[in-house]
Parts: sequence; structure tokens; C-alpha cells
Amino acid sequence: MSLKQTIEIFELLDDSTVSGEKVKAFLEARGARHVTVTTVEGEKGSTDFVRVVIPGQRGKVLGGKAPTLAIVGRLGGIGARPERIGLVSDGDGAIAAMACALKLADMQTKGDILPGDVIISTHICPHAPTRPHHPVAFMDSPVDILTVNRHEVSQEMDAILSIDTTKGNRLFNHRGIAISPTVKEGYILKFSDDLINLLEMSTGQPAHTFGITMQDITPYGNGLYHVNSILQPAVATAAPVVGVAITAETVVPGCATGASHEVDIALAVKFSLEVAKAFGDEQCAFYDPQEFARMQQLYGSMAHLQTLGKSLPAAGKVS
Repeated sequence: MSLKQTIEIFELLDDSTVSGEKVKAFLEARGARHVTVTTVEGEKGSTDFVRVVIPGQRGKVLGGKAPTLAIVGRLGGIGARPERIGLVSDGDGAIAAMACALKLADMQTKGDILPGDVIISTHICPHAPTRPHHPVAFMDSPVDILTVNRHEVSQEMDAILSIDTTKGNRLFNHRGIAISPTVKEGYILKFSDDLINLLEMSTGQPAHTFGITMQDITPYGNGLYHVNSILQPAVATAAPVVGVAITAETVVPGCATGASHEVDIALAVKFSLEVAKAFGDEQCAFYDPQEFARMQQLYGSMAHLQTLGKSLPAAGKVS
């Protein structure tokens, strides 16, 4: 059950004075031991990047070889103060990520330790700007996407779940969560059967999925349309990335307040934790390595889609 942790994190973040340090103190009080906070100043303000590492029984932190799952909470900001009062819809990704960290910390205190390490990262900004976007306004970030990726994506991540509110569009007609196809090194791959199975088991419903375009897997800043930033971690890593969208039946602006649904966020948390259990135990594949190798043999590298394009600088891929 993850609804309790989701509500606790929701209340913690729904605060005009919340900071990365307050989140760190809250998590450490519940048993999390590896929490770091980095404050970064940008042209439009500052934000606190929070990174939590939950060691697994056979994870790399303790010298093991079990694969490491990353859970990234994607967003522009959790609040748009002073323009809007309260936590905005865009903050759902941060709530989900930190609720995952809290639930895993609670599990460890009760003796339930996952096989592999789990790295959870997001950023905390209660005073973020907004920006125009069709069909509804988006939340903006105080720092650019390259900076976000540098702090939220790292080379020890073997696979990434990217959780993001995805309500500001007319592409979805249900409330809950949906997953994307796997994205790896510029390729949009088939949906993972293992992830579909875990999604259906954790939600108790037929799997909801969403399609993505070539534009969505290219970096922000190239002048192309993106449904949102849910697949932006994929431009900064060779690891497979799957988007976990928190969705709505209607078009909801990212800067809307009173538009977050705790039960839907908790679904994203439950699904992510089930993936973490299975992935660390090597029982969940994000993609087929042999098929991916065959695609590269037939059609070559698509890694240029991870860059800003011709005559533009690289998109900050981690090494």
C-alpha cells in the first residue's frame, strides 16, 4: 500500500516554504540514509535537486551486481507562486518520486529489502514560472533541461522510469496512469511485455499505454513540439527509458491547482515499486537486447536524435 506515503509527501510538498533540505530531513527521519540535495540557480530562479539511493541486498552500493533501477520525477515546478497558490498539477511527478523513496525506506525498516539498488531523483521548486503551450499553459523550470538531466540522470542507472503529469493534451481520455514504449539511444522500441504485465497487476485494469513521436524523444531547445518532458531523460543516457504518465480525462494545465489526484499518483508509485522489485531480481526486461542489436545492425545508430541536431551543441549525455 503506497497511498499513505503519497498523502504524506503531498502534504509535505504543498508548502510555500518547502525545500530540498526539508524533504531530506523528512526522509532521513523515516530511515533513508543516502539522501543528497543540490541547489542550482538558473535565469528564472533556483531549485533543489533531491537524490535518494536505496541500497539493495545484491545492489552495486554493497558490492553486488544486481541491476539498478532509477525512478525520476519529471516536472517544471511544484508551485507557481505568487501567480498560483498551492501545489500545481505539474508537481505530481515529484510527489510520486519522493513517495517511492519514502515507501522504500519504510519497507527497509520492516525488513523488506529489494534485490537491486533504486535511485530516485527529482527537484523541488515551489516558486517556478509558467510558459505558453498549446492547448494549455505549461509549468516552466528555473533551470534548463540540460541542467535537469545532469542532476537527475547518471551512468549507474541501468533503466529509468520517468514519471510525469501528462494532462495538458487531448491525447488521453482516461484518468489514472499509462506507460510509453521503451526509448533507447534514439530508437522507439516495442512496449515491454513485462512492464505491461506489472501495470495490469498493480492497477487491476487493462494496461493503458500512450504513443510518442520522434519529436518527443529529442531534446528540448530544438524548436520542435514535445507533448511534455516525460521522455527527456532518454536524451541523456544509453539506458532504456519508459515514461509513466499520470493522466486525466480532460485537458488540465500543468499550472492548475487542486487538480492532483492522490489515488492516481499512488498508482504510479505502486507500479514503480513493483517494477523495482522485478527489475532488481532480473525478472523484468525493458527491451530485447538481441532485437536492439539487430536493429542497429540493419539501420545504424539513431543516437543523433539525442542531440540538438546539426550545427547545435550536444544535449548533455552522461558518460
